[in-house]
This record gives sequence, structure tokens and C-alpha cells, in this order.
Amino acid sequence: MRFQDKLGIETKKSLWKEYCGFLDLSMTEYMNIQKRLLIEQISIWSKCDLGKSIIKDKQINSLEDFRRYVPLTTYEDYAPYLLSKQSSCLPDTPLMWIQTTWEGGIHPLKVAPYTKGMLETFQKNTMASFMLATGKGRYDYDIEIADSMLYALAPLPYASGLLPVLFQNEIDVQFLPPVDQAAKMTFKERNVLGFKMGLKQDINYLFGLGSVTYFVSKSFASLNQSSSSISLKDTMMSISPKIIMRYLVAKKKCKKENRNLIPKDLFHLKGMVVAGTDNACYKKDLEEMWGVYPVEIFAGTEPTLIGTETWERNGLYFFPDSCFYEFLPLNQRKEKNPITLLMDEVVQGETYEIVLTVLKGGAFCRYRVGDMYRCVSASNGKSGELPRFEYVDRVPEVIDIAGFTRITEKTIDNAIQLSKLPISYWVAKKEFNEENRPYMHVYVQLDKGSLANTAISKQVLHDCLTVYFKYMDSDYQDLKKILGIDPLLITVLPCGTFENYHRRYGPKLNKMNPDAAKIQALLACKESFYEWI
Repeated sequence: MRFQDKLGIETKKSLWKEYCGFLDLSMTEYMNIQKRLLIEQISIWSKCDLGKSIIKDKQINSLEDFRRYVPLTTYEDYAPYLLSKQSSCLPDTPLMWIQTTWEGGIHPLKVAPYTKGMLETFQKNTMASFMLATGKGRYDYDIEIADSMLYALAPLPYASGLLPVLFQNEIDVQFLPPVDQAAKMTFKERNVLGFKMGLKQDINYLFGLGSVTYFVSKSFASLNQSSSSISLKDTMMSISPKIIMRYLVAKKKCKKENRNLIPKDLFHLKGMVVAGTDNACYKKDLEEMWGVYPVEIFAGTEPTLIGTETWERNGLYFFPDSCFYEFLPLNQRKEKNPITLLMDEVVQGETYEIVLTVLKGGAFCRYRVGDMYRCVSASNGKSGELPRFEYVDRVPEVIDIAGFTRITEKTIDNAIQLSKLPISYWVAKKEFNEENRPYMHVYVQLDKGSLANTAISKQVLHDCLTVYFKYMDSDYQDLKKILGIDPLLITVLPCGTFENYHRRYGPKLNKMNPDAAKIQALLACKESFYEWI
């Protein structure tokens, strides 16, 4: 039975408990669910060809065996089976395959199989997330038949393209524009038509990557410009009467406050959900524009939807039925046989790399998906006190900008080699500007011999590297094309800077995301200064 059919039959409390009842579990009850589903998963995973290729001839009969004999894995362990979509080698038959970028310029994409059980769990947890996003407390939510949602999603085969399908399996939500139409349109065209349709029937929900949702929202300012393709003046006859009334009130208010229209002047959202990375950079601005503070969820191509915030918006709770969770402490990340913690062992204030085993027939086992979380509240063993987490970022070896890039050391090395620029040393760090927007800062040192022969400015370096990053990583192009931001900053260091650093502090300086203190130490090691023009 669909969610919308249950609306007229079940009480609000019983429906909330069906979808969101995991929040009432004690830590013991939560772990019992985790362990039961893990044993079910291992019983089929360890018998398939994929599982056997990882555990060899080991027998897995318990949680202890699982943690002892199954190594931590990465996508390389699965690529031979998944990239060729060898369904017969998997623990369960996939109904569909979802894809995303693997490593820009090195491996174009990776794919993940989704089974019936995974999709059913994803669907239920999607509804739970939106119930929590629209509520003001326990047992409260505000979802109705024929509500509308602004379409700000990447279409299938990306994971976000599943949301319209799963949502409409439960309730007749109207996407603006309709999904089949939106999939054929450019990003700008979807925004224009989505807002046009919203003016006719209102917008009730908004969901997307935090960065994309922000830039979609910023585009609303064009409604106030006569040259815009969605000018209010040109579309006034087709606007909903209630939107017209809001507009007339807002027009006076905007004039008095000397500002442009913002979305909350015309649309009264029930809830906003954001996913992806760097959401912390955009949440306050989104609240200012829409009048609703976003609820954050976390989902990925491999793990599906694993976590959601509640009406309190103070951290992510992980769904017990999506994945089995392990947490890798920072001091264990480089160990040969690392020791992980379970959900009931995490410590408040500590940061972990998450390790996932996808349940319900999933392919990935003890999988290092590459994400870092900080535990903001550990369980005290009482009902309703499950651990809460905040998303930190990708692992330090990866630079992810606004959910669009996965730049690694190999990516940058290849870009430099292809560009043939005379760079002898470099480090790259994800940093944030004065507006709290992320960018990649690359500190480079040129070969000594190049100084006498070539006058290379920072702009030339920037332009060359940008060309090659775009060539090697299609997602990098989208940062400028879709979001309109330049994610790259170059600092040229004088010759001898890196050598001086190595003499003072030793040779160990991570190329990717070194500590801020080490960057400052590097900058202090300049032997001389050059002005590049």
C-alpha cells in the first residue's frame, strides 16, 4: 500500500512510527537489527563469486568472523565484476545500475547494482526523510497528495534520479518540471520552467545538492528583471491568485527594505532537503532565501540513502536497514590491519572514515566509500538517543568541490604532465573563501631553468591547468557551466621554497590536503619573492 493510501486510514502517529520509528530504538535494539541484517547479507554475499574473490576460502559464520576475515575494500576490488555488469556473480539480481564519477581523468565512472530489497529500503527511507523535513516534532509531518517539488536533480542513471521514481511510488508528488521532460532539458531550461510552473501552483518541497539548490535559488533573482525569460510581468496572467497576492505584498516589502525578490516572498515551502558535500556552506543562505532551514541527508551511489537529520536539524541519524556501519578512527586509516568501531562504540567529538556493508543483497562489503564523519553525540543507551553525526568531507586524499569533483593526486599529476608546464613541486588543498565557498588552492614551484626562458604568470598557469582539468574531468566543467564558479586558485612559490621546507621539517609533506599549519610553514620557507605578471 502506498503512503498516500495510508494517509486516510492510519493515524499520524502510527504512520510516523512506521517510517521514522527507528528514532525510538534503544542502542541495543538498533544493534540487533544491524547484526541480524548483516548475517542475512553475509550468508548470500560470501557464497557468490564476487564475495569469494575477496574472502578467498574463509568461512564467515558470525560478526567476529566477518570483522576478522573480510578485509576493508575499495572500488578496485569490485571493478572487474561491476564495470562489466556481471549480474550472475553478485549476491542478488540487480533491478538497475546506478553510476557516478569514479576518479576524474583516471577512471571515468563507476557503477553500482541496486536490488529489489535495496530499492524498497531506499524508498521507505526517502519518505522518512521528507516526513522529518516537514515536521516540527515527533509524530508530526506535513505531506499531502499532489504537493509539488522543484526539480533540481541530476537524472538517472545518477542516484539522485531515483528520487522522483521512489517518491512517486509512494505519493503523487508533482515535479516541476515533470521528470520525463526535465531529463531532456538543460540545467538553465529546467530552472526557468520549474519556476514558471511554481508560479502557477506554488512550490512545496525543494531537494537537491546543497550547492545546486543554492544556485537554483539565486537564479530566482532574475524574476525581478524585465529581460528575464521568467519575468513576472510577462507571466502575470498565468500566475496563481495566491502567488499574485504574495507578490503584491512582497513588492512593497522589497521596496521598503531596498532588496530584490527572494523565493520565500512568493513560495512557502513545507520542507527543504539537501544532499552531497559542502552543505554547511549553503544552509544559512538557503534559509535566508526560502525561509526554511534545510534538513540534510546523506546518500551515495554505492551505499544508497544512509542517513537523515530530523526536525531538530542537529546531526545525521543512520538508518539501521540500509547498511551495516563501521567507523575507522583517524589513527587507524594507514594501518595494515586497521581496527574499526561499531555504532555502539563511537566516541563523541571524534572523526571517523565510514566503512559500509550494503545490506539487502548489495555488492559492497566493508567498503571504504571515502567519506568522513564526526560524531556529535554518542548514545547513552536510552531510547531516542542514537548516535548523531555531521558530515565532514571526503577523505583527505580526495578534493571534492560542491559535490562535483573527485580530484586526486593522480588527477593533478596527469594534468601537469599533459600541460607540460615546468612545475617541480606542488601541493593542493581544499580551502574556503571569505563567503565560505570551497575552492582548490594549488601551490606550485617552477623549475629553476624555466625562469630564464619563460615568463609564466599565475593566470597562464591557471588557464593551462583549468583546460586540462576540464579535459580530464567532465564534472569539473560543470562547476563553471552549471554553478558559475571557478574552483581553482594558483599560488606560485619562489624557487627553493619546497627545498627549504624539506631541510627544516623533513621530506614528508602530503601533496593532497596537508594540514593548514604545514601550508603556513611552507609559505614561511620562501627564500625570495617574485612578482608574476
